[in-house]
Amino acid sequence: MATTVMVTGATGYVAGWLVKRLLEEGHTVHATVRDPGNADKIAHLDAMAAAAPGSIRYFKADLLEPGAYAEAMAGCEIVFHTASPFILDVSDPVKELIEPAQTGTRNVLEEVNRTPSVKRVVLTSSCAAIYGDNADLAATPNGVFTEEMWNTSSSVDHQPYLYSKTLAEHEAWRIHDGQERWQLVTINPSLVLGPGTSPNIGSESFVIMKQYGDGTLKAGVPRWGFGVVDVRDVAEAHMKAAFVPEAKGRYIVSGYDSDLADLAEPLRAKFGDSFPLPRRKMPKWLMWLVGPMVNKTVTRKIIRLNAGLPWRCDNSKGKRELGLSYRPLETTLIEFFEQLIECGAITARK
Repeated sequence: MATTVMVTGATGYVAGWLVKRLLEEGHTVHATVRDPGNADKIAHLDAMAAAAPGSIRYFKADLLEPGAYAEAMAGCEIVFHTASPFILDVSDPVKELIEPAQTGTRNVLEEVNRTPSVKRVVLTSSCAAIYGDNADLAATPNGVFTEEMWNTSSSVDHQPYLYSKTLAEHEAWRIHDGQERWQLVTINPSLVLGPGTSPNIGSESFVIMKQYGDGTLKAGVPRWGFGVVDVRDVAEAHMKAAFVPEAKGRYIVSGYDSDLADLAEPLRAKFGDSFPLPRRKMPKWLMWLVGPMVNKTVTRKIIRLNAGLPWRCDNSKGKRELGLSYRPLETTLIEFFEQLIECGAITARK
């Protein structure tokens, strides 16, 4: 049954596909954005609404402003809180990552407490709230990360982005546990890749994929394990979390246990003649030596605790309770790369 929902950060990477699915199902979407008057930023959402049975309304809202979501949330049954920065290169992690993530979550959920129509909140969290470094895998009981685990190894000074996601989700559960009217479900995706609903979305995922095609990584990439999931599958997980009555708790949403070197293989097979894709696996000692000089966010501590180490998770809860399935990794990578070519973000060699 169609209802009214609110999506924070509606112009974001995951949010774009979520809004599309909500509109396709006939829902009324209250979309919060920084500047509703910026026609270029919302043009792709307008186009979605024009082609779907649902409708969209825009509301100006600032994550750090208490009460900013009151108007947008009024009358909504479901709140999707997707707005949170995914930026790795920051000069002030507290101001740029932690405050928007933690304070923003608090402001949204305190407004939920004041809005009697809301029955369920779906929070976009991250596997970053479950683990801090690949080395943490060694301490897990069965050699996999699960929803019962929390990141205890990140801090303001070490992996601040991961720390911000952990603090934000802890804050969400704290507020949820202080009331009994509404339910909270969290979606904890691994690295989200795949084409965006707009090529102009400022997500770190676009930066990562661009580096495979523009020559930044042509010298080689290390074996550095992480999970990968298609952005469209993450959006679908949000839909299931909202509308499957039995959905509860946290859900790891990750299609594949992969690594930096693995990502290059399907891209090289299809685009290797035209783009300077990495062909070598960089040894850990070399990564440790040159990594901090190439990228200041990659410290030697991060390299020591992640490079050359695998990443494994148990995604069975989402499959079992929400019926989640995942696109082939090759499809995700190729379609993402093709979008970057089409929008001119990367250019083939002549």
